[in-house]
Amino acid sequence: MAIREILQLGNKGLYETSREVSFDEIDYVRGVIQDLHDTMMEFRRQYGVGRAIAAPQIGEKIRVLYMNIGEPVPFINPRLVFEEDDMMEVWDDCMCFPNLLVKVMRYKKCRIDYRDVHWNEQSMTLIGDLSELLQHEYDHLDGILAVSRAIDGQSFAFRGEIK
Repeated sequence: MAIREILQLGNKGLYETSREVSFDEIDYVRGVIQDLHDTMMEFRRQYGVGRAIAAPQIGEKIRVLYMNIGEPVPFINPRLVFEEDDMMEVWDDCMCFPNLLVKVMRYKKCRIDYRDVHWNEQSMTLIGDLSELLQHEYDHLDGILAVSRAIDGQSFAFRGEIK
């Protein structure tokens, strides 16, 4: 389909809440998922990082996430569930501010319930860095950026400064 522009930090569109999609929109959603894939792969080619992306990052205000860590996994109308209180401190990065890292707290484990591209209900449990990854992307659906979750005023660094 198309490589899309990734909205950058400061764009007001990144702070809007996304809407759920309906089954009637599945063809449109599949096109957006292809654009998410193409856009993320181009970002990965340029920056050497990028495992997941949210539709709002390319200006689509719909509740769709896309992850590719060896195989593509699109998440339509996802819902995060936290069954444990264990948290971890991580340096979070984002395609919307590619050279900035933000120290945040994330749950060590989460479950994501979602629909796949065939509109089947699915569920996946994620631990560690994948849990953090999906929490980060899910925040985009609610208009929340990692910079809003910073632990404190010293929780920012440029990529390459963290050892």
